[in-house]
Amino acid sequence: MKLPRAVQRLVEAWERLPGIGPKTAQRLTFYLLHVPQTELDQLGQAVVNLKRGTKICSVCFNVGETDPCAICADVSRDKSAICVVEQPLDVVAVERSDGYKGLYHVLHGVISPLDNIGPDDLYLRDLLPRLTNGVREIVLATNPTMEGEATAMYIAQLLRERKMKNAKLKITRLGRGLPVGGDIEYADEVTLSKAFEGRKEF
Repeated sequence: MKLPRAVQRLVEAWERLPGIGPKTAQRLTFYLLHVPQTELDQLGQAVVNLKRGTKICSVCFNVGETDPCAICADVSRDKSAICVVEQPLDVVAVERSDGYKGLYHVLHGVISPLDNIGPDDLYLRDLLPRLTNGVREIVLATNPTMEGEATAMYIAQLLRERKMKNAKLKITRLGRGLPVGGDIEYADEVTLSKAFEGRKEF
């Protein structure tokens, strides 16, 4: 069956988004056919205004409404710590945990030779000039994937070279191990190994 052109165009647009296959794209499109036109207009306007209403912070490269972003402009934040994350969504996750009150640096990706992404394709070297303003700790919070680990190791090496000039700079990595509420029997070997490495006195 040949789909109407308007439907086919929207299906193809959905398919270009990450994680959306042909069936999901079709489901979304046909769902929207039943939504009132006012809601469709609001959705369309929200998409149109997405780029116009956001800016990349020139300090930390997070996505915000202003430049600098609200976090960088917040005088109550701990300016001595910078948490390095892969994506703006990671900032949202860390902020939700309410356990960190420092600043951020968003790389917008990880080093991935298989995808032709090298250090120069990320906001990585932009971190180095930020180390002068009383920064005492860099928290490496990249994901525990092969690419995330490689990126963390690369940054750590860069920082160690820089540390010669700033002996007080501490480089830390997020703790890894068993998630709260998780069962040991379902944990993989690497997770269990890291959990044992990171054990503390009880």
